[in-house]
Amino acid sequence: MSQTVSLASPADADAITLSARPEALRFSPAQTALIVVDMQNAYATPGGYLDLAGFDVSTTRPVIANIRRAVAAARAAGIQIIWFQNGWDSDYQEAGGPGSPNYHKSNALKTMRARPALQGTLLARGSWDYQLVDELVPEPGDIVLPKPRYSGFFNTALDSMLRARHIRHLVFTGIATNVCVESTLRDGFFLEYFGVVLADATHQAGPLFAQQAALFNIETFFGWVSDVAQFCDAVAPAAATAPRADKTPL
Repeated sequence: MSQTVSLASPADADAITLSARPEALRFSPAQTALIVVDMQNAYATPGGYLDLAGFDVSTTRPVIANIRRAVAAARAAGIQIIWFQNGWDSDYQEAGGPGSPNYHKSNALKTMRARPALQGTLLARGSWDYQLVDELVPEPGDIVLPKPRYSGFFNTALDSMLRARHIRHLVFTGIATNVCVESTLRDGFFLEYFGVVLADATHQAGPLFAQQAALFNIETFFGWVSDVAQFCDAVAPAAATAPRADKTPL
C-alpha cells in the first residue's frame, strides 16, 4: 500500500499531494519554494565552463524545457521561485585561494589554471558564463541568489529568506544533480527542510551513473524524488485558486 507523508496541517485548505519516491508528499504551496540551481551558460550552454572542461552538455536542452514547465506551474500556484547563480568576483578572491579545498576541486578554477587565456571568463560575476541561460528568465517576485560554493546554504541568506517566508518544503531543479543540487538538499535536510528533486528537470555533471547514484542517495537517505509531470499535476488545483497579488522583488 502506498503511503503519504503529510506535512500540511488540517487548516491548510490549499494543500496538494505530490506523487514521489519513496512515498507521496502532502504540503502547502504557500510553504514551498521551487529552486532552480545554477542554470547558467557555464553549466548548460556549449562554450560554457562545463563544456570547456570536457563535460557533456549536449543533453541539457530537454532539462531546460522541463524547468520552464515546472517554473510556470509553480508560479501559477503561488510557489516562491528561487534562482541560484554560482560563481565569484572577477579576481576569484571569493573562490578561496590555495588554502581552500574549493581551489583544488573546482573544475572551473582548474580549467583556468591549465588554460590561462580563460582567466577571468569562467563563473565570474558579470560574464556571459555566469548569466542564466536565455530560456530561463526570473520575474518580479522571484529571488535571484548568488552562491560561492556548491551548496546554496553556504555563506548565503537562503536559510533566513526561507524562514522569513515560513517555507519548509524545497523542490529542486537544475545542475548538477550530483553536485550542487544534492549538496544543497543535504544541507537543507540538516536544517529541517523537506527536499524533493524533480529528476527530469536536473542534469548531472559527468556520466549518467552519477545522477542515478545521487537520486538513489536522495531517495534513500535525504529526501524524495519526483518528476515534472507529477509536479505540474499536483499543483494544478492550487494554481486555480492561487492569489494573484504582485510581489516585491528582492
